Amino acid sequence: MERRYQAVLSSLGTSQITYRRPSTVAWWSAAFPGFGHMLLNMHLKGNILFLFEVIINVNANLNLSMVYTFSGQFEMAKSILNTRWIMIYIPFYIFCIWDSYRSAMDINKLYSLTEHQPVHMPVFIMKNFELCYLDKRIPFVASIWSLFLPGLGQLYNRRTLTAFAFLVWTLVITFYSRDLESLQLLFGGDFIHSTGTVNMEWLLFIPSLSFGAAFDAYVTTMEYNKLFNSEQKEFLHEEWQSDDFKRSFLNENGELH
Repeated sequence: MERRYQAVLSSLGTSQITYRRPSTVAWWSAAFPGFGHMLLNMHLKGNILFLFEVIINVNANLNLSMVYTFSGQFEMAKSILNTRWIMIYIPFYIFCIWDSYRSAMDINKLYSLTEHQPVHMPVFIMKNFELCYLDKRIPFVASIWSLFLPGLGQLYNRRTLTAFAFLVWTLVITFYSRDLESLQLLFGGDFIHSTGTVNMEWLLFIPSLSFGAAFDAYVTTMEYNKLFNSEQKEFLHEEWQSDDFKRSFLNENGELH
């Protein structure tokens, strides 16, 4: 019996052990705490960190302080910061980066143990409420849909839980930032009310959310395609390949037959 599995297919999505560059995972955790863990398929931990990032950031007025800093109003930026929340945010932020980096290193070790194992997993699951199957998708399409609306690319990949989390966060951030209302006023030529309507504190969450979801959808689609190829290769080998077939012209000593 195998001690470690490469992937699991279920009605809630596909979890897979893949190689992730630790520095990339840490960078996404720095961009938005919780994203790095989501890239590692640690969705529960990622969403918990995501929630705490929003709560602490908003109460500390961190994004609003950044807006004033970018506009050169340094005194105003310092005056609105809530130091009680900032002192909580600093260790929280460092932990998210460190833990995602450490987790990526550990999962890469697990990946090295399972990389050359044959892929044995169900490729078709039919339930009363969902139909799940392993197939190939287009990474670019998944990325574009997540750019339009974070979570749609994950739905395209049938990652139901991840898609639900991204869609909920998109609705919350869009509602409080009032970006669509501001955009409507901007298209109508009302520039003064457009800039006054948008909530910059919440608006700064959107770039990290959109590009993070797009990156997640793209790399996950590529990994699913590799998983599909590996499973199909193993199936064809077990079901159709002759036992006396020689895979290579080299023998066990690396010499030509």
